[in-house]
Amino acid sequence: MKVITVIAARCDRREKTAATGAGAFRVGHNVSEETMKAIRVTALTGPDDVEHLDVERPSPGPGQVLIKVAYAGVTFPELLQTRGMYQVKHDLPFTLGSEASGTVAEAGPGSRFAVGDRVAAITGSGTFAEYLVAADEATVKVPDSVSLADAAGMPMNVLTADFALRVRADARPGQSLLVHGAAGGLGSAAVQLGSAMGLDVVAVVSTEAKADAVREIGARHVVFADGFKDATKEIFPGGVDIVFDPVGGDRFTDSTRVLAPFGRLLVLGFTAGEIPSIKVNRLLLKNISVDGVAWGAATVGHPSLIDEQWQAVAEYVSAGRLNPRNHARYPLAQAAAAIKELESRSVIGKVLLEIAGE
Repeated sequence: MKVITVIAARCDRREKTAATGAGAFRVGHNVSEETMKAIRVTALTGPDDVEHLDVERPSPGPGQVLIKVAYAGVTFPELLQTRGMYQVKHDLPFTLGSEASGTVAEAGPGSRFAVGDRVAAITGSGTFAEYLVAADEATVKVPDSVSLADAAGMPMNVLTADFALRVRADARPGQSLLVHGAAGGLGSAAVQLGSAMGLDVVAVVSTEAKADAVREIGARHVVFADGFKDATKEIFPGGVDIVFDPVGGDRFTDSTRVLAPFGRLLVLGFTAGEIPSIKVNRLLLKNISVDGVAWGAATVGHPSLIDEQWQAVAEYVSAGRLNPRNHARYPLAQAAAAIKELESRSVIGKVLLEIAGE
């Protein structure tokens, strides 16, 4: 597994007023143990304008933990959030980041966790920081066999993939699965989880380097995005049972054409930018379905879902079958560069922010 580590050059600490609301301080001034570094979105003008600031360190309440963040995973929603384009909106200013790993530094009253526990958390915001408060229901224990770096790259992608394949598609061993964007963070999680579940996986990629990467993580078949329909039909003349699609755009129609009768097209997002449409007579004539997969929305009102899913994949996690391929690690101060990696479409695996490290 090749990991690219990006080291930020030490720069002069400019005195800069962080006019970002309560909890922000002036960079360059002495700060106490009550503050921490965080990546803040103060304007919806893109990743170049996120700010690395001193902010107030949070404290856990009942049923919450304060996590000393080791690594934070960088996901596509972060890119969208810097531009106000994601469906979940946060009031400005806010601390960016959806998932992280680390150790419990403080447990609030009634928490099921203890100081020193190795954990991962999925919070939707606030993880690009030295410390993070997370609710117990959004926090899971990390097995000793799993590094905190790998754990940071798992929660959003692995649990989304599990929700798509196990919950929404009711996937069964022996079924065939086609994964778009298979070399990215979410796609590679689907390839690994599908393989672990006993599915026959076809990975769709755009380059030879990405083809090599998805083979390493368990894809039995690899096809290229240009002409994927015909290439897949050569492997499965009758079509595939499930299509996992976080890309959308102009692939969507051919995804319906590559489905076998009674097949399911899982819609997870639109990284291609275009939200496609479909003539529903195609669904009728082929007895196929298009299923929306909004994992984040599903967790609302179902606080135990994250832990239930983590238990469902625990065997695969402990066995090392879902470890993400680390593409690059950036220091917290270079979060903008990390986020922009996702926009370049060159990512093979997972991009991480290294904060406290192991």
